[in-house]
Amino acid sequence: MKKEEGESFERLRELKKVVRKHDENYYRLSSPSISDQAYDLLKKELDALEQEIDPLGLLDQESDREESDTPIDVGDDRLDSFQSHKHRVPMLSLDNTYDKEEFFEFDQRLRKIFDCNTLPYVVEPKIDGVAISLTYIDGKLSLATTRGNGVEGDIVTQNLLHIENLPTDLSSFHLPPLIEIRGEIFMNHQEFCRINEERERLELSLYANPRNLAAGTVKLLDPKESRKRKLEIVLYGLGACEPNTYFSKQSSFHQALKNWGAPIVEFLQSVSNADEAWESILELEQLRHQYAYPTDGAVIKLDSLEMQARAGATSKAPRWAIAYKFESERQETLLEDIIFQVGRTGTITPVACLQPVQLAGTIVSRASLHNADEIARKDIRIGDQVMVEKAGEIIPQVIEVIFEKRKSDSTPFKFPVHCPACSAQLIRLDGEAAWRCPSLECTNQIMARLEYFASRGCMDIENLGESVIKQLVDKKIVSKISDLYQLTLEHLLSLEGFAEKSARNLLEALEISKKQDLWRLLCGLGIKHVGSAAAKDLARNFHSLERISSTSLEELIAIDGIGDIMAQSILSFFNAEVSRSEIEKLEEFGLQTEVSLGDQALFLQDKTFVLTGSLTMYTRDEASAKIEAYGGKVSSSVSKKTSYLLAGPGAGSKLAKAESLGIEILSEEQFEELLDSMGR
Repeated sequence: MKKEEGESFERLRELKKVVRKHDENYYRLSSPSISDQAYDLLKKELDALEQEIDPLGLLDQESDREESDTPIDVGDDRLDSFQSHKHRVPMLSLDNTYDKEEFFEFDQRLRKIFDCNTLPYVVEPKIDGVAISLTYIDGKLSLATTRGNGVEGDIVTQNLLHIENLPTDLSSFHLPPLIEIRGEIFMNHQEFCRINEERERLELSLYANPRNLAAGTVKLLDPKESRKRKLEIVLYGLGACEPNTYFSKQSSFHQALKNWGAPIVEFLQSVSNADEAWESILELEQLRHQYAYPTDGAVIKLDSLEMQARAGATSKAPRWAIAYKFESERQETLLEDIIFQVGRTGTITPVACLQPVQLAGTIVSRASLHNADEIARKDIRIGDQVMVEKAGEIIPQVIEVIFEKRKSDSTPFKFPVHCPACSAQLIRLDGEAAWRCPSLECTNQIMARLEYFASRGCMDIENLGESVIKQLVDKKIVSKISDLYQLTLEHLLSLEGFAEKSARNLLEALEISKKQDLWRLLCGLGIKHVGSAAAKDLARNFHSLERISSTSLEELIAIDGIGDIMAQSILSFFNAEVSRSEIEKLEEFGLQTEVSLGDQALFLQDKTFVLTGSLTMYTRDEASAKIEAYGGKVSSSVSKKTSYLLAGPGAGSKLAKAESLGIEILSEEQFEELLDSMGR
């Protein structure tokens, strides 16, 4: 073998290992370590080398014998903990391109197959979600499976039943006796932000992007946990269909989905040739940010299903479709410095200070670096040129270092061993990636705890923002939550920017906060792992801080939504002398430390409500607050445990599911009557 051939084989071996690792990270672990575009370039190089020197896949056989019982398969998302199911029609990956000329070469190849001058196509969004196959028998959903390795996937039916727009019963329409409908599970940007904001308040690591979070949610072993995260689905593809002559075109199948009331892509254009398809691609690129689901390209398919069958497929991808990928919104910039934020529980978060750069319509100058391990893994150093991308078009993150532009005198970054705020020696707990400052006297921790307590999601204290809290802490007027309720007019007038009116406004806001619901106080206390949902569960089940503080591990774990780790954290908090002392002071100052039963007993306790449609008498938040005030619980999905469905105009799939389960359905007027009849 020539030297050049030997080097090519070595490169091919190396690429196969690298791609296998990235597939593992992306599909199984939902934690990619490189951008989609960088991965696509590796795959393109791999495919070209395979065609050139290993068209028979001999290296695959060799690596299977040496390293694994499983051959390389791009996109295998199966896990041992799930039961697998064989697709009736394989779910193949799509070839993709970032190049206009390659798209027209795709059209040229197809026209050569069919010996014609033009071909009809459909153009639709390429959704950056989790591929799913839904099997309907006699119009009813019988099975939901992931793509898996394309031949068989994991059964995840139970984990998807909470999805509001998932059609589970289409038997009232004229469906084929058996049909596989392909689609994509996704998480919209608003829900992604909500979950990350909650995790940020709890000082947990943030999820990188909506796609990874959606994929992880689909594969949660506990369906109860997956219900806490709002997933959505959009349908667009046809798998098996019996009889197979039921549809003649991709566009007619799309129209059928629309007629059935199924969730479909907003953009699907039928075109008569490749030039028109290209115009549709450009139009979609301008419109894609308007859609609820993340899109990273356009999919172009032959419209005729008969032509699709004739064109066939390679072992990896159909010949009748291609994905044109849009350039990711990423920019190169200089990493000028790395600074550190100290959270309310002492978590040290490294932050990249960037030379300002425009990214996805905003100026970005900061990006989270997550933790010490992430910096070491990517070998990020001050002075590097880096690529920055908005994950899911939301959170700026450093994707990779441009090593060829690294200066010769560059040195590896050393994570600090002492707190940047108070100089205490940092600690790292077993099983955690984060370094923490252990000092409860750390001023940055004190400020973060106070900001969290006053935030809208907790005690919602107006006029008590970051700058005011910083002054109070710097002047040593306040060092803990209870100190806020000892503030005087004189204290506030000593602060910069305060006149008598603004000082009295803040004192009044503090007085008002004493009447906030128990769950808000629980949330504001900053118990590790306890967010607003868990705080509401605790208040609903125990009714007072005193009862929570004296409860047992078994009683806590018995509450739906509270696991062992959270329960241990709650017990540790209430067993700490400093916590007990603080709670006693808050009680003395008149804060609401128990649920006020009064004349309005918690007559909705153990009742679960689901809201749907456009409510007219209340906003969703107002209706939820009213239910929770009487001890009820609000859920996002209908199940056998649902007590009532509160339905406004435009109610859809939730209403149909509630009717099928025999759940009592209330209009807003009937809801008011229910409250009146129970003596509110």
